[in-house]
Formats: sequence, structure tokens, C-alpha cells
Amino acid sequence: MDFSWFRVAVALCFAVLSVAVAVVGPSPAMPSPLPAAVGLCSLAGVALVWRDISSKMKGGNRTLSGLLGQYVAVKAVGWLGRRQRRKLEADTLDVKRVQEETLLKRLRKTANTCYGREYDFSSIKNSDGFRARHPVTTYEHYRELIRRIAVGEEKVIIAERPLILAMTSGTSGASAMLLSTKDTNSEFFLQGVAVCLDAMRQAFPATDSLQRTTKFFYAPTFRQSEAGIPIGPNSSTPASSRHMLNLYTTPAPAFEVPSEKDTLYLHLLFALKDQSVGTLESNFASTVFYAFSALQERWQELVEDIERGKVSSALSLEPKARAKLEALMKPDPERAAQLRAHFQDGFRGIAKRLWPHLHLVLAVDSGSNQIYGEMLRESYCKGVPFYSPFYAATEGLIGVNLWPQEPNRHYLLCPRSMFCEFLPESSLEEETPRTLLMEEVKEGDSYELVITNASGLFRYRVGDVVKVVGFHNQCPIVEFQYRRGQMLNVRGEKISEALFLGSLKKAVAQWPGAQLVDYCCAESGILGDMTGGSDPHYQVFVELKGVRKLTEEQRYKLDVCLQQDSAVYKSFRIKGSIGPMRVQLVAEGAFKELRKQMMAFSNTSPNTFKMHRVLRRREYADFLLGKTVS
Repeated sequence: MDFSWFRVAVALCFAVLSVAVAVVGPSPAMPSPLPAAVGLCSLAGVALVWRDISSKMKGGNRTLSGLLGQYVAVKAVGWLGRRQRRKLEADTLDVKRVQEETLLKRLRKTANTCYGREYDFSSIKNSDGFRARHPVTTYEHYRELIRRIAVGEEKVIIAERPLILAMTSGTSGASAMLLSTKDTNSEFFLQGVAVCLDAMRQAFPATDSLQRTTKFFYAPTFRQSEAGIPIGPNSSTPASSRHMLNLYTTPAPAFEVPSEKDTLYLHLLFALKDQSVGTLESNFASTVFYAFSALQERWQELVEDIERGKVSSALSLEPKARAKLEALMKPDPERAAQLRAHFQDGFRGIAKRLWPHLHLVLAVDSGSNQIYGEMLRESYCKGVPFYSPFYAATEGLIGVNLWPQEPNRHYLLCPRSMFCEFLPESSLEEETPRTLLMEEVKEGDSYELVITNASGLFRYRVGDVVKVVGFHNQCPIVEFQYRRGQMLNVRGEKISEALFLGSLKKAVAQWPGAQLVDYCCAESGILGDMTGGSDPHYQVFVELKGVRKLTEEQRYKLDVCLQQDSAVYKSFRIKGSIGPMRVQLVAEGAFKELRKQMMAFSNTSPNTFKMHRVLRRREYADFLLGKTVS
């Protein structure tokens, strides 16, 4: 360790001692023991704190203020996490009562709105009365109400002005505009972030350190409604919480750069400079995967910047931002040489070689992000644990993962975040289906979630189907299954994303040398006559590594695997009601380009984007057909 730190610590101790003497003051008659005692206690306290800080440090090049700021933040969040975890544990012991309280709290707060008066929320006494009076809803129920809020009307469905008109990612259809409130954000932090950080530190004790995190985050773009309410993704930037910036390797000016490509370069540049990075963090595993893909393409340019102590002139930066970033760069030929050697050794397991003290990748890797998590674990991040902390959506926090080391991603529903109801999978197509409550669901069964949240949604069908895999005390533990809008369904067969991905992975395993990079499907109906064949079928687009061409026999393997996994699909194939699927191998980078198109069309932020596994727009399918190489 640099001994200048010791000198700073001693100076800090003497400063505390001086303050103590000044405050208490000496006795005019004789030296009082009180100032000395206070000073010694202060000195001992500072020494203990410094010892704790020193034990948690890795590497140098940290300012004293940054280090102390991170130490205080870590301690505060740690205390808060333990407190919130105790509250959650208590809530899971009496789920029915907690859910009733959560519902009535929502109804009381909105009782004096136009919507609350229409449904007479003030007279509702319990969940039975609420369900009898209020219908199960979808987005169409709220579209006009939210439009009225956007143009400035007050107290329509919530009592306060929304912070943001939050756009959904549009994975299973057109993007929807929802409301985001202070309650939504505070609940996400207290019941989600704080609890998951506590679970993370218990499962991975090494993360309880003063190492910095590399957070792959991009400045979201907002526009204004007629009433001046921001419209955009429901995600805040780290730069909006400047007191937390000392937790990250990326400096504040980089978080403000509008270009995703340039911001990613800066994330990578400042992460590579710091060999003591402890965590890689992003909302989704896909973002981490795209970051490593970019690193593989641009590592030579990045290493040269570190060697010269410059920021690449290829980046389109504002002069002030560039000057601030350049001021943080110093020539470091030694680190550059280390990095160059690591990259020349290949990219399998590169993360652990670049950052020897890397403890964790913190990102959601379930659902549509499952394949990215698997690819990262098998290649770039081999040997590094992953933690998928939340089950959340634009509607708010749904569940938390209290079992970070379990390979299957299971989430405990948060009983104080939303009032939850459950539609049995067998009744999803009914016009007026009966819902179940948390205490009524059964382990092993699947349900669509229906939520009442803190931001104006009441008995709202989220579109997510989850499976109850167990209970923590009385509270359900769920596993995400699929989005209703992301089902393959040309004859009523209803093939879910999870089922299709399982079959695809089995087929890829039988294609020698092939590694799955990405995939999506389209139902033949949206393509018209372009793909040939009169029977309805699936058009499957795959991007692979290690394979340049697929034989007809290899393509047919996928159809066979899906028949093995789905008796319904097999019966339709045998009867000829569904034709054989057509498998297209697309060029390298095709899905990266498709991602850009999808984000541009839906105004989705890179922070919230999820790849569409079933394409509902013909132009996306046409784009991939144009990228077909085999």
C-alpha cells in the first residue's frame, strides 16, 4: 500500500483530536482529563475505521474523499439492507394481511382522483370488495387516462404529478406509456436494491469491499409532453445521484455522453485503467455481452489510449466533456503492456485476467437474457459468478432473488410493492377469468400476473406468465416462463419462448462447431408468400459462431427437437396443419444491427432494451431475410 495513506490517516486523527480539544476546552485551573479522553476515543475510532477501510481496499489511485464517500455509502446501504430484509422476512409470515394493507394503501391514496371516485375507492374495505367492483384491465383501459395526464390534467388516476411518462420496451407489441411516481422509485430502492445488496453480500462476502464497479449505463433520451412531463424510459442515470459516482469506474462526464457507442468506449477505457474492479453491473446480461463484443473489436485502440494517456479522437465529444475526461488520463505504459498481453492470449476468460479481483457480474440473465448470460459464463466471464437480482418491469418491482448462488433464477414476490393476483394459465383466454391471491396459488402451477401498483394501474394484466416453484414462509417464489405476446402460435399450439429456446439449444448442440449467438422467430403469416410453402410455419433466424453454412439435415434437427419437446406441435406437424420450420443462418452482427433498428423504432433506451424473440413487424423479418447467408 502507498504509505501516503497512513500519513493522511494520522493527519485525520490529529484533526479530530484538535476539534475535540477546541469544543470541550481546557480547564483554567488544571488540565481536565475530559478533552484528552474525548480525543483518545476519537483517535481510536478513526484508527478502527481506517483499519476497516484498509482491509477492504484493492489497488490505489483513489482520492481520500472518494474512498471515505464510498465507505460511508456502503455502510449506510448495508445497514438499510439488513433492516429491509428483516421487514421482508416479517411480511412473508403474514402475506394475506400485508397484501390487504398494500392494496388499501393504494386505494386510499387515489380515492380523491377522478378514477378513484368513479370506482368509489373510499368505500372499499378489503380485497374481495375491490375485486368485485373493479374489472381486470389491459393497457387500452388506461390509454386515454394517461393521455389526459400528458396534456396537463391533474388527479386523473394518481394524486400527484408523475415524475416520468415511462415508455415500455415494446417486446410483446407496441410500446405503452405508463406512469412513474416517487412511490414507485422509493419502493424499488428500499424493497429491491437494498434487499438484493444484502443478499449479494451474504452470498458473495468479497463484494463487501471498497473496490469500484463498472456500470454499463447509457444516458436515456427524453422528450416532453404537452404539460412538460418527461417521456422516456423508466431509468435514472448514475449522474443524477452524484454522491454515488465514486462507486463507479466511469467518471461523471462520460455518463452524460449521448452516443451509446462513445459512452461504451469510455466505460471500457476507464474500466481497463483500473485493474482492481470488483463488479461488472448492468440492467441486463445482454448489455454486458455487447460491451465485451465491443471490447473484442476495439481493444487495440483502447490500449493505445491508456498507453498515451489520451481519449480517442474518434469519439464525438463536446469540448468541455473531452477536457474533463482528458484531465483524468495519464500515460500508463505498464498497464497498457499488461492489457496487450492479456488480449493476445485470447478472450475466453478475459474478464478475470483483466481484473484479477473481479467478484461478480450483477445483471438480470433470466427470460430473454438467458442466452447472453450463458454465453458470458462460457466465454468472456468464465469463472466469474453471476447474480440476477430483480424481477421488475416498467410497472415497478415485482420480485427479488434471495438465492444468488442458485443456478435457476427464482424470485420472491415482494408483498408490499404491489397487490398481486394470479390468472391460472388454463383460463387466460376467458373473458372474465377468476383470479387467485398470493395465499391461494399452488406450487407447480403457472399463472399470468395481475397487479395493482403505486402508479395508477389497477388489476392490470402485466402479460408475464410465471410458475410458482415454492414458498418462502407464506410468500410465493416464482420463475419467469414467458411473455404472452412472445408466443409462437400459428394453429393454437402456443410455443413459449422458454420451450423454443430449450429445443434450439438441443439442436445447436448437434451442429458440429456451432455456438449460438442470437435468435428470433417469425410466424409465416407476417411474411406473406416470401418464404414459400402454403402451410403456416415458423421462420427461424439464427446467428452462430463457428459455422458458415447449415445443411438441410441440420436445419431439420430443430424441427425434430421441437416435436420431441412439444406434443401439441408434433401432432400438428404429423397432421400437416403446420409445415416444417425454415431456418435461416444470418451474417455475423445481424442481430446487433437489428437491435439498433428496434431501439430507434420504439424509442427504447439501451438500458431497458430486450430482444424480441417473436417478431411482430414485417420490416424486422425482412431485414433478417436480407442478412441471410445460408
